[in-house]
Amino acid sequence: MICAAMMVLATAGCATVDTASRNAVRVDLSATHAAPSMRLVDYEVRVPETLRVSEANLYYPQGDIVWRGEPMGDRYAQVKAIFDTSLGRAGRVVAGDLPVVARIEVKRFHAISEKARYTVGGVHSITFDLTFVDAGTGLPVVPTYEVRADLQGYGGKQAMLAEARGVTQKYRITRHLTDVLAQELAGSDTALLALAGPDAALR
Repeated sequence: MICAAMMVLATAGCATVDTASRNAVRVDLSATHAAPSMRLVDYEVRVPETLRVSEANLYYPQGDIVWRGEPMGDRYAQVKAIFDTSLGRAGRVVAGDLPVVARIEVKRFHAISEKARYTVGGVHSITFDLTFVDAGTGLPVVPTYEVRADLQGYGGKQAMLAEARGVTQKYRITRHLTDVLAQELAGSDTALLALAGPDAALR
């Protein structure tokens, strides 16, 4: 079943960017963006290097990118790869009418630190700007808007049990972002998500 959740529109940065809030359930977008159902034919993901990476092992590190779900490395590339995977899967879940190119600019990817994960848990705070462009005309389907795709992060025993089952931070965040992006592609035609089925994001 497709769950409805509260949608909030707010101005972010400038008057041309809307804000859509997301949580871990599927969201009915019909009240927010009267967009047609879309079919993803290409995508672009930007993770600006002006975003500040933190590797500090604190309960709440200060930084735009906090990512401990993979070995130490290029965090910008790792975050981009997660979005690439999620967009590719979302494109296979939803086959709408209008061919589009998705453009994403990541603004925040603040997952939880080791210290938080092994104790109290926290929130994976993920924010990005999203634009869908008509693949034929190059014009935006809807104005650029901000998506807040936060997800509750496991902590303590719950995190350890999930890890033992292979349900890692990367697995959960990738699946969550796939669901969020599939919702956006479906536009107001949420029946497309119902037809896809609950496990379509993993195909």
